[in-house]
Amino acid sequence: MRTATVLILLVLSGSGGDICLAHAMKRLGEVHSFAPAVILSFLSRAFREPWMWIGIAQLTLAFCSLLALLSWEAVSFVLPATALSYVTGALGSKFFLGERLTPLRWAGVGLVSVGVALVCLG
Repeated sequence: MRTATVLILLVLSGSGGDICLAHAMKRLGEVHSFAPAVILSFLSRAFREPWMWIGIAQLTLAFCSLLALLSWEAVSFVLPATALSYVTGALGSKFFLGERLTPLRWAGVGLVSVGVALVCLG
């Protein structure tokens, strides 16, 4: 039960963190120059963006969850099972970021889901 709980926490916090960071980056805009002054200005704005900190916190939680899982279970189970984050990431990008997913991407999400199910059964 603890493995399933921490795996769910890992998948949701990892995907949530990625989605929050993507949202923050969309709000910040593109970097058009890699001059040091431009990069410093961008970083200054990025660290004042609340979504950036929420994303970092969620990804930190996901990393700690991954470490816990790796201490309990075999890598051959943990890494494939964490592929569920691709599914939650696709769903989150559609519903929270408003991204359009093509049928081919949905097919990929389905294949990942089947693969994770096979790993969990084995």
